[in-house]
Amino acid sequence: MDVKKIPHISEVSAFHGEYDPRDCEPKSTLRFDERQKASKKVLPSIEEAIKRSGLKDGMTISFHHHFRNGDYVVNMVIDQIAKMGIKNLTLAASSLTDCHWPLIEHIKKGVISHIETSGLRGKLAEEISRGLMDFPIIFRSHGGRAAAIETGELHIDVAFLGAPSCDPYGNANGYNRDDENSSCCGSLGYAKLDAQHADTCIIITDHLVNFPNAPFGIPESRVDWVVVVDNIGDPKGIMSGATRYTKNPKELLIAKTAADVIEASGYFEDNFSMQMGSGGASLATARFLRDKMLAKDIKCRFALGGITGQIVQMHEEGLVKKILDVQSFDLIAANSLKNNRFHQQIDASYYASYVNRGAAVNQLDFVILSALEIDVDFNVNVMTGSDGVIRGAVGGHPDTAAGASLTVVTAPLLRGRIPTVCERVNTICTPGSTIDVLVTDQGVAVNPNRPELKARLIAAGLPVTTIEKLKERAEKVVGKPEPIRYTDRIVGVLMYRNNTVIDVIRQIKED
Repeated sequence: MDVKKIPHISEVSAFHGEYDPRDCEPKSTLRFDERQKASKKVLPSIEEAIKRSGLKDGMTISFHHHFRNGDYVVNMVIDQIAKMGIKNLTLAASSLTDCHWPLIEHIKKGVISHIETSGLRGKLAEEISRGLMDFPIIFRSHGGRAAAIETGELHIDVAFLGAPSCDPYGNANGYNRDDENSSCCGSLGYAKLDAQHADTCIIITDHLVNFPNAPFGIPESRVDWVVVVDNIGDPKGIMSGATRYTKNPKELLIAKTAADVIEASGYFEDNFSMQMGSGGASLATARFLRDKMLAKDIKCRFALGGITGQIVQMHEEGLVKKILDVQSFDLIAANSLKNNRFHQQIDASYYASYVNRGAAVNQLDFVILSALEIDVDFNVNVMTGSDGVIRGAVGGHPDTAAGASLTVVTAPLLRGRIPTVCERVNTICTPGSTIDVLVTDQGVAVNPNRPELKARLIAAGLPVTTIEKLKERAEKVVGKPEPIRYTDRIVGVLMYRNNTVIDVIRQIKED
């Protein structure tokens, strides 16, 4: 047939047979169970997967952080890459934490030369703060990282993604329906985007299950290779640090006040939407909101973001209608995905990217966030401590602050002998123009940009003051801290959610 003679058809070819090696494999006559065993995606080792990926010096590799401090995959893969002699790689992990301290030696030996991430903690963060790396780390928010991947600003050559269950064709998920004792991380929200855009996607699993592994977080159409290992992570490490449950009386007081602020704000009406950020007080706010919801007989339309067991409980009680989960903060939330139809895992772009057609953060009525520092202009620091050392994560902080109608930051007025409210934060992560209220254990401050909100809170009898007075109160107790000593060398670059530079982190100066 001469297809060129068909009207309005161009750039097509005539049928040339049912099998052409350029297009597809020949028809298989194997039974289903035999077909699974014959899958060509399952490789015998990480080493073989690295070889098949074509990974070379100077490329970019990515990982997700859904196992948080229980992750084994990053160290496992980088150790193998080092053995193979590959160097000068960019490590583009969605976040890094305490358990990734073995990367220090790989950086010293030149295996890793650049890092792009959302957060950094522990020994690795301390060494980088002291000048470990030749090049500054790029810190992006979760939405900013998603946007950078989507636009090609951050190009991923090979993604190594841990998955608690995967079938021989690559359908992967963050839980194992058949084994309650398996590794479990819940939503694969950050991994989903890497799988979609990486040139090569390798799933590393410790549970190979029968096809189809449905529902799946990552589809087989995005996966090139599958490797089975003994263990990809410790699920107990998911719930640690910033996602802990608090019993601290001060944090509980702040959480109760934050709930009172929300109730009086005008946004706490039937079918509201919300997100609880990381940090003891912000997570605990959900407990007090639950009581208020029951008292007022109102429901939450959806809860977004990092999801905890508290949100799951409210969903199962009928108080939260739907859950949009980009990251499961504990095992209750992780396992809820198996059982709750309206608990849905979403990717980082859907969650917070500014370049898509509409991120979920833009639908938030309110968000509760934490802070290491906040200054008199309401700028927030969640990255560097009072000693200048990197010890946190940008996360979705600036994304949700910009998207939500009401952004509430919770923080104690003092941490030990260090004031939380200051003249200027060490590192600006979230601009003050997007912060509406600061809730401390010593009072509530409202951004001058929101006079109508201030009037509502005063009318409700809340302890409203100014942020300048909170700063003065803190300094009266502990004095004004000495400025942190830095060198001129930049060790980190903070990107705002639109991937413009909002601040830098300098190497700490030591005697």
